[in-house]
Amino acid sequence: MREITPLDLPDMARGAAVLGTGGGGDPYVGRLLAQQALLRHGPVQLVDPMEIDDDAVVIPTAFMGAPTVMLEKLPSGAELTAALQALEQLIGKKAAYTVSIEAGGLNSLIPFVAAAELGLPLIDADGMGRAFPELQMLLPTLGGVSATPMAIADERGNAVSLETVSNGWAERFARGVTIEMGCSAAVSLYVLTGRQVKDMMVHGTMTLCQRLGAAIREAGEAHRDPVAAATEVMGGRVVFRGKIVDVQRGTQGGFARGEAVLDGLADDLGSRMEVAFQNENLVASRDGEVVVSVPDLICLLDTDTGEPVTTETLRYGLRVSVVAAPCDPRWRSTEGLALAGPAYFGYDHEYVPV
Repeated sequence: MREITPLDLPDMARGAAVLGTGGGGDPYVGRLLAQQALLRHGPVQLVDPMEIDDDAVVIPTAFMGAPTVMLEKLPSGAELTAALQALEQLIGKKAAYTVSIEAGGLNSLIPFVAAAELGLPLIDADGMGRAFPELQMLLPTLGGVSATPMAIADERGNAVSLETVSNGWAERFARGVTIEMGCSAAVSLYVLTGRQVKDMMVHGTMTLCQRLGAAIREAGEAHRDPVAAATEVMGGRVVFRGKIVDVQRGTQGGFARGEAVLDGLADDLGSRMEVAFQNENLVASRDGEVVVSVPDLICLLDTDTGEPVTTETLRYGLRVSVVAAPCDPRWRSTEGLALAGPAYFGYDHEYVPV
């Protein structure tokens, strides 16, 4: 167990945005919300998953919706505690801990708000090891954990509860509610026991986020290559360096969907890469050939600074490096690929591990 203070958040937000593969929300917004909560209520205890009791009640929290919308309809943080408390009422139990459902710029830091506001420790883990666009795409789904009962809350004070027959149906109904709430809302779902956290979640996520963010910052301060530093921490490789020459992006069905086109630079001069995304980067193709796809991580980093580029901040002229990194091994199982592999998103190519 260790304390997280506002001083820890910049590195953590940067690293979370890298692991978020373009999605998971804007890291700056997440950092400001968490910073405000910690300044108001004091440090948050970050707990190793193996330290918690097997029968402890763990209630995750997150924001759901299109990241592009959250840049304009900024969350206050009150929605998050409202969702968690609504779920506590539904199940008739109090949370002993909270935890992040995904590694993303906003959603890795948002649980700090609920933890600080409600005096809860935060578990050093997440449910994906990256970010995915749909709420059934969690490792606990593979373990048979139900996403519902779940609660959804917005900034107006509305709260909706759901009980569904499957996690896929939970995504469909929750997405519709989120659209009606303005394409962004707070959710609390996947009530877990301490044992389920130990067995099904990705351990050490918040520590990895902080280590990754610090590696990028320290490399820049020492005038070393920050992209290389990030790649080493993730165990990945750079698959393309180029300049963004086109971005097609729109909000459809509660998601930010589109494609970025990169013209190659340096060793990649003369080649072109297309990166398709649905909140998160899904597939990267070089000259028409797929080189990396979900569930592996596709991360766009500013070539000069190493700062992560999220899908809502893609713009013409940015010089970026495309980094591919391996996903949690459980996503490479037959069940994992069926839940979050290329075929689920409508692509007909085979998954080739990084």
